[in-house]
Amino acid sequence: MASPMRSLLTDPSRYVQSFRLFLTNSTEHQCMREFMEGQLPAVIASIGNGKSTINILSVGGGAGEIDLLILSKVQARYPGVTISNDVIEPSADQIFKYKERVAETSNLENVKFTWHEETAYEYESRMNAEKKPKKWDFIHMIQMLYYVKDVPATIRYFHSLLEAQGKLLIILVSGTSGWEMLWKKYGSSFPLDDLCLYVSSADIKRILDSTGLKYQLHELPSHMDITSCFIEGNKDGELLLDFLTETCEFSKTAPPELKRQVMEELRKPECSEERDGKVLFNNNLSVIVIEP
Repeated sequence: MASPMRSLLTDPSRYVQSFRLFLTNSTEHQCMREFMEGQLPAVIASIGNGKSTINILSVGGGAGEIDLLILSKVQARYPGVTISNDVIEPSADQIFKYKERVAETSNLENVKFTWHEETAYEYESRMNAEKKPKKWDFIHMIQMLYYVKDVPATIRYFHSLLEAQGKLLIILVSGTSGWEMLWKKYGSSFPLDDLCLYVSSADIKRILDSTGLKYQLHELPSHMDITSCFIEGNKDGELLLDFLTETCEFSKTAPPELKRQVMEELRKPECSEERDGKVLFNNNLSVIVIEP
């Protein structure tokens, strides 16, 4: 019998809806902002030395919330220097939101934006065909490595595009997060297709150690309120469950036994903590900064 479960990524509008709800219910962007405010200035301190233009590549830039914060830090470090900011983002909806955000933001006079509505792999293929790969002073890949087919090859490729004093910054879920526990246990039961794979900072660390690349690792504590997932029929809860399992309509399509086990797992201390009557899922992130 064919499983009625299908990947959340087969329904792009529901994916974006569940992703935005995830951002609302979690400290995801808050903890990234704290990192950008506190630690990013040191990371980018020498990326633009002696340059008249700083080239930044955002891989999976989404709706631009974090991108614009990064740009403000680069502007603060290199006042008045022209910045060329290219964005690779496959979702037309997210690019539209990104452009709206840019239009509403002041002080971007010296930033030139270029959007590429394509995946990281499509970008790589296009650049290879054009045979003139552009080099970048700063490349960031924030929460997007789950959506590439070959993680080591993707890191290798974008790392090869760094200028001599450039940096590659990766943010993804930590090996200590609830995601790691949930997916290592049940990932094989979810309908991943080849659209999404589960990787955490633990995997990236192994990849980098085996290639001998130099990097720094920062851990960012974060959580997501998943209390609504335990209220039968709650629309937000259903969307968050979809996001947690990368499954479209998980509550309605998952076999009852799998659903029962996942709901049980989500309450375990390895995944979540209960505080003030709320269930808070461990959404810890890792930031990995790779040297050229």
